[in-house]
Amino acid sequence: MSAKPDSALAQADQSLARQGRSFHWARTFLAPQHAARATRLYGFCRGLDDLADDAGQASDPGEALDRIRVALAQGNSADDRIADAIRLFRECSIPAEIPDALLDGLISDLGPVRMQNDEQLLRYAYRVAGTVGLMMCAALDVRQSAARPHAIDLGIAMQLTNICRDVSEDALAGRRYLPAHLIGEVEPARLISPDEALQQRIRGTVRQLLELADRFYASGEAGLSFLPLRARFGILIAARVYQAIGTRLKRGNFSPWRGRAVVSKTSKLWISLVAFFTLPFNRTFWRPRPHQATLHAALGGLPGVHAPA
Repeated sequence: MSAKPDSALAQADQSLARQGRSFHWARTFLAPQHAARATRLYGFCRGLDDLADDAGQASDPGEALDRIRVALAQGNSADDRIADAIRLFRECSIPAEIPDALLDGLISDLGPVRMQNDEQLLRYAYRVAGTVGLMMCAALDVRQSAARPHAIDLGIAMQLTNICRDVSEDALAGRRYLPAHLIGEVEPARLISPDEALQQRIRGTVRQLLELADRFYASGEAGLSFLPLRARFGILIAARVYQAIGTRLKRGNFSPWRGRAVVSKTSKLWISLVAFFTLPFNRTFWRPRPHQATLHAALGGLPGVHAPA
């Protein structure tokens, strides 16, 4: 028998507090219903991500992810977390193609990962994080189609930040998300303790990817006014706390091999206070800026994107 929604929410909340501290903090600024939905969505996505990252949880994680795909398509599952996700998707009218694209991205992580160019990287970031932005839109009761490209961009920005922060961790798992056209055809093992020459190339690559992430963060903020009033604060705080990881990397001379960049509780509080007192004077708090279609030039054919004319 599947768990009741409140049981699934409690499990997701524990996962969020343990593994998603930035989002756990930002969630406090959401309305109760939206906070609960966002937490349940995080629990679902976190569970899928853990499954893809830790093959020890399943004899064949690819097969396990495929079973989840089938369960979502059929609309029923004996797994508590998946059953709750199915309820959430129905409640929020989230189309099956969105979590399906997320699964495509996670399954691609199971084989060797050697990104070649920005287009490949951005399409991957869309699948594993832009899709989460789209689902979050629905969870927050945002129905305007014009909001979706901005939500995608915020997800992509956060994923690019993740990639820059986790260069060494990903390399330990045999993955290189830094694109070859910037870093070269470098095997992941060399990124863990890079020599001096490679350190310079990593720094340059991380700097360029964080600059790209900032363009997507700006686009995400440009769509804030599509959100319910309270959600604007919560989402902005989540975005700026995540963007602050990039600031930490910059202060560390773009050197991710020196240790994981984290944002302290004090910094989170300061970011929150600045957002609270300045956001009402920000034009995008009240009215969105048009989305730049050029940001989605690499994303043609994917759900919700703004394709250039």
